[in-house]
Amino acid sequence: MKAHNFSAGPCILPQEVLKQAAEAVVNFDNLNLSLLEISHRSKNFVAVVDKTTALIKDLMHVPEGYSVIFLQGGASLEFVMVAMNLMKAEGGKAAYTNTGTWAGKALKEAKNFGEVIEVASSKDKNYSYIPKGFSIPDGMDYFHCTSNNTIYGTQIKEFVKPNCLNVCDMSSDIMSREVNVADFDLIYAGAQKNMGPAGCTVVIVKDEILGKTGRKLPSYLNYQIHIDKESMFNTPPVYSIYVMMLTMQWLKDNGGVKWIEGVNNQKAALLYKEIDRNPLFVGTAAVEDRSNMNACFLLKDESLKDQFDAMWKAAGISGINGHRDVGGYRASMYNALPLESVQVLVDTMQALEKAQG
Repeated sequence: MKAHNFSAGPCILPQEVLKQAAEAVVNFDNLNLSLLEISHRSKNFVAVVDKTTALIKDLMHVPEGYSVIFLQGGASLEFVMVAMNLMKAEGGKAAYTNTGTWAGKALKEAKNFGEVIEVASSKDKNYSYIPKGFSIPDGMDYFHCTSNNTIYGTQIKEFVKPNCLNVCDMSSDIMSREVNVADFDLIYAGAQKNMGPAGCTVVIVKDEILGKTGRKLPSYLNYQIHIDKESMFNTPPVYSIYVMMLTMQWLKDNGGVKWIEGVNNQKAALLYKEIDRNPLFVGTAAVEDRSNMNACFLLKDESLKDQFDAMWKAAGISGINGHRDVGGYRASMYNALPLESVQVLVDTMQALEKAQG
């Protein structure tokens, strides 16, 4: 029986995608060659890149004047590339919100390239909420935010519209809900939450914002070079892009981002309702900022931990241990996780309650 996979990432993938991906490892595109063996410049794989790009543009309604590129290095490399490509070489300034571990790492890297102003932080309450009502100073080259915080289970519900370039790390909730890409100048996301396996990062960037910093960039760290080379400046992560294509096609075939947003809302509502109802559990994130992707919760009585752990493992549940910075439990409900898996977790929580009388 397939485990109910609540892993925070790499994430669960649709079963039909896994089957197609496995077949391609043996024989891709009827070439009698493995996908892992073919040239990344072959017409067969170039077609994969083209289709993946087209699917992302279609699913996210990417406007004209934006490019989609596939890179490596995860969001961690983007923390550097964003600053290098958008912050002016002389007198550069950027505004960041600090809403968790990854937002903090992005902010730290940007400090290597100019002045960084932390315009808001939720560190005072262990990142359990999303700051609101803050102002962004004039003269910023760009504003950076992180849309979803996997470790702490918070998510931005309404995005700020700054008076400068707008950049967002959407690694853990891209494609999970509809967003207006035109509100952003650059979006980046590691693929391994909702889009595919680990190994590939997607960047959606407005073409006209590039090449204006006055900074000489190393070739690999220059977005424009990757755009010009159509993500083929170096050998791309062939398998990751292919599985991403299959995952995007699965999403499109089932109704697109609007459809999955409805499913994700159902999953989150079901689990948070039980967390709030069940006297044995408590949520860790501010209610208005709870993430639809990562639900973090604690046992009120830690003496029940061994019993609960045994119960959810017996139910075929995997990957709900919380991050060490929060403790407790974290149920990650990415796109491919079925509603039925959330129901199994809820049933297990209720069974623990019943066992306590």
